[in-house]
Amino acid sequence: QVQLVESGGGSVQPGGSLRLSCEASGSIFSIVNLGWYRQAPGKQRELVATVTANGLTNYADSVKGQFTISRDNAKNTVYLQMNSLKREDTAVYYCTLNSFLLDRDYWGQGTQVTVSS
Repeated sequence: QVQLVESGGGSVQPGGSLRLSCEASGSIFSIVNLGWYRQAPGKQRELVATVTANGLTNYADSVKGQFTISRDNAKNTVYLQMNSLKREDTAVYYCTLNSFLLDRDYWGQGTQVTVSS
């Protein structure tokens, strides 16, 4: 059983920065794919960024150049550095983990990010 615990959300003014963290339990972290999704009020959950087991990254067009996903396998943690935040980045952010070794995708509980003046 894999557990994911997110942290780092909060309220920030437009133009500000936040770094989200997601720590995973288990011993296979280094060989899993990781990602961040977000869900804004009244909208569907959408992909933000992913990083594969070998470090390849992918970003939604809306966050390219603004957000950076990274992973620290020694700490079983994936990060999302969010810069130049905009009001439209307000959402609940979820981390996710998947691997061919696992029977399903795993999700964290979500962390709220609010961008407001």
